[in-house]
Amino acid sequence: MNARHLISLALAAVLPLAHAAEPPADAAARKALAELAPQAKIDQIEAAPMPGFRQVIIGSQLVYVSDDGKYLLQGALYDTQAKRDLTGARLAIENKRKLDAVPQDKRIVFAPSGKAKYKVTVFTDIDCGYCRKLHSEIAEINQRGIEVDYVFFPRSGLGTPSYDKAVSVWCAKDRKAAFTAAKAGTEPAPAKCDNPVAEQFTLGMQVGVDGTPAIMAPDGTKIGGYLAPDQLLARLQALDK
Repeated sequence: MNARHLISLALAAVLPLAHAAEPPADAAARKALAELAPQAKIDQIEAAPMPGFRQVIIGSQLVYVSDDGKYLLQGALYDTQAKRDLTGARLAIENKRKLDAVPQDKRIVFAPSGKAKYKVTVFTDIDCGYCRKLHSEIAEINQRGIEVDYVFFPRSGLGTPSYDKAVSVWCAKDRKAAFTAAKAGTEPAPAKCDNPVAEQFTLGMQVGVDGTPAIMAPDGTKIGGYLAPDQLLARLQALDK
């Protein structure tokens, strides 16, 4: 088997099978990206808001490729009349789709006593200082009608002490109590079980988490790292306008 055949097989593993039927502009964009970054996994190709370009979602990134495949742009695309970040808005839709796929039983939920007005998903690290500060204010956040759904993102990566602590918290008999104790600096009792920590870490990378805490609004928008309770409420209220 020669090198050219091996490359063809590698590309076939990356690219979906139904390419023959796709529009020429999509095919041109796919070809251009395969030549520039053969290992890139394309999630979506669609018409861009600006004429003559396709927009391509690759994990947590969005790039623009000209319909002939000759030019590639990377960066934020703004609608100057609407004063709107079109790139961020499209990525938020993709983030929402991915976050909504995480069931409630794979989250650690701290909810208000009554009906929540807002809900946020927070990617957190057991050992992160600002994550601990955020959780120390969880009662105040809940009092403002905000439900906090935690998922894990051990910044040091899989198989590290922070990862092991997250697994131990998840596997504790009283998960919420273990989570709160760990956020206060108590070393969790070592425990192992089936857990979602690794898949949540991967999800974080897919939605562009680059630090913790990472607070995601229901529409998929990243609204902050650490935010004080009133700041968090104000950000959520602003999204309603």
